[in-house]
Amino acid sequence: MKQLALAFVLGAVSVGGFAPFYLFPLPIVTLALLLLLLERRLGAARGFKLGFAFGFGFFLAGVSWVYVSLHDFGAMPAPVAVAVTVLFCAYLALFPACAAGLAGAIACAPLRRLLAFPAAWILTEWLRGWLLSGFPWLALGYSQVPDSPLAGIAPVLGVYGVGLASAATAGWALHAWRSRSHPTRWPAAAAVLVLWAGAAGLKSIEWTTALGEPLSVSLLQGNIAQEMKWRPEQLVQTLARYEAMIRASSARLIILPETALPLFLHQVPREFFDDVARHARANGADVLLGLPERGEGQAYFNSVVSIGASVPQAYRKSHLVPFGEFIPLRPLLAPIVELAAIPLTDFSRGSIDQRPLAVAGQRVAVNICYEDAFGEEIIRQLPEATLLVNVSNVAWFGDSIAPMQHLQIAQMRAVESGRPMLRATNTGMTAAIDVRGRVLRSAATFTTESVQVAVRGYTGATPYVRFGNAPAVATAALLLLAAFGFGVRANARSAAARP
Repeated sequence: MKQLALAFVLGAVSVGGFAPFYLFPLPIVTLALLLLLLERRLGAARGFKLGFAFGFGFFLAGVSWVYVSLHDFGAMPAPVAVAVTVLFCAYLALFPACAAGLAGAIACAPLRRLLAFPAAWILTEWLRGWLLSGFPWLALGYSQVPDSPLAGIAPVLGVYGVGLASAATAGWALHAWRSRSHPTRWPAAAAVLVLWAGAAGLKSIEWTTALGEPLSVSLLQGNIAQEMKWRPEQLVQTLARYEAMIRASSARLIILPETALPLFLHQVPREFFDDVARHARANGADVLLGLPERGEGQAYFNSVVSIGASVPQAYRKSHLVPFGEFIPLRPLLAPIVELAAIPLTDFSRGSIDQRPLAVAGQRVAVNICYEDAFGEEIIRQLPEATLLVNVSNVAWFGDSIAPMQHLQIAQMRAVESGRPMLRATNTGMTAAIDVRGRVLRSAATFTTESVQVAVRGYTGATPYVRFGNAPAVATAALLLLAAFGFGVRANARSAAARP
């Protein structure tokens, strides 16, 4: 029990490696200590238990803010919201449990451990990122952006490649420290040094090229309280606030948050559109507005539409949030969801092959809220796009660490793609991020603010844009197969040595 409690604490402490704390060495250290616990008593069952304890502590500390959306804003009764949050974290903990269980089952020798542990960890993270529509939040690689030398791997192998390097560092460094008489001690230490030096070298490479003159951008943060956002009596004030913020801007690209206008597109007063369009055209500008859009029949979409100097265009969100925008396994789960007063839980999916919007002289790849957590989906619009734009409404999570974690995810997307990321949110974190993942300018949370920034579009393609997650996943799979292969050969030698 003491080891399980220690694993739980190590998992919870690991959250300090992510935003808003950014202590990037911390998750590497805690993973090394988890591996140390595994080494003391190997085996699949033991590994699974330790991995589950680690994961449960990690996700309870890192994503328990889902309780805020369920209870504070979704009106779900507190006991039910607590139970759903705990079950959700327990489900997520199954992935590190499987990784540790697999490593414990096959890693009885040091060399196999060096291969199996990082490979199993990243393969289960990748699985978590797409199974049941995916929840890749707090993948290990995010902790290394933007300051760690390992961030240099992101444009090549993406977040899972960075995570693989981080997990390998944990295992190899532990082996070098503990195995004083083992012949692989110094090669393991050398591998860590080469890995980090190589990543630092990659970080200095300019993978993409700036294009044209700087573009003036306004990122509008309206700060409409979530509990007021959908109330009819708030509508006039919301429209007036955003119209005033738009008219106060002389930027060529003005971006509003997700569902900034709590009306369907066809319900927005004509005078609002006319005034905004007139102002935008006078400045040769374009405005990107987040709002729901009615489609054919009963379909409606979470959309971003453009108005202004360019031809009107639209982007429709394609990767929807389970339970927030659609109900998976509806016959089974709909009664539970009905306990929460979450509006708009029946969005339709936009097409996955939408192209960038041609606005303000740029090709803008729009993604809405949760979509930027999926790197391979972002690169569908690349290398054609010159800028990335994310519009979000994370007011659902209140004054928690969720908005900062979401900002770090956006920082990873900027580094992977070699494109600036422009984020407009309702209550925070509204920010402009450069191609190195650094925040150029941001708004304080829970303030009504317009972030003014000048950015340049970028052209070209990083290796990650060309190949996505496949190289990182294939590398992890090969490492795991190699660990199995060494085990088979070791067993064969043992059998041959028996009389």
